[in-house]
Amino acid sequence: MPRINQQAIVIGLGQFGTSVAKALAERGVEVLAVDSREERVQSIAEHVAEAMCFDATDLDALQRTSPGERDVCLCAIGDEAKEASIICTALLRQTGAKRVIARANDDVHARILRLVGAHQVVNPERAFGERFASQIVHAGIKGEMLLGEGVLLSEVETPAEFAGRSLGELRLPARFGVTVVAIRKHQTGAVVLPDAQTLLEGGDVIVLVAGEGAVAKMMEKR
Repeated sequence: MPRINQQAIVIGLGQFGTSVAKALAERGVEVLAVDSREERVQSIAEHVAEAMCFDATDLDALQRTSPGERDVCLCAIGDEAKEASIICTALLRQTGAKRVIARANDDVHARILRLVGAHQVVNPERAFGERFASQIVHAGIKGEMLLGEGVLLSEVETPAEFAGRSLGELRLPARFGVTVVAIRKHQTGAVVLPDAQTLLEGGDVIVLVAGEGAVAKMMEKR
């Protein structure tokens, strides 16, 4: 019988790892949370399917969690243990993990994690800082969420220059490389899926998918 729920291992239960583990569990993912500190394991145990305390650089201990049978394995070990995060990432690949996401703290760390086999490397502090800076510089950007490497989902208040114009007329994909995927109407709060004929109104919030920096460029050059 096919398995319905996704399965994930989250290794390293600092602030980032704990947040991801809880968020995955809330979305129905069967999460195994791992840390070498007993107090961290105990604090998350009630929020995930299983929580275990062991050293994830121990190959035998890691193998017993069957990384190869999980949909994703996240090595979220923090900057206080870069060597451990590199070893853990390499061991996850060695044990057959199909998708390994590793947390990096700087560019050198990221390069090494990719060299030892990470399929994806994330730097949550840098990513948050860059997105938050965009919101500070451009007040119209209400929020941003990373969809994948280099791709962001952004909420932007309709610039005054766009009000009363259609998406076809604005040609946002061609001019700025951004695509409007939804609009939240300011008068009703309803969310609509737009087409080229859809008119933007002042106060509407437009939801955009774009590469990093594209929305800021649009806000600067509109």
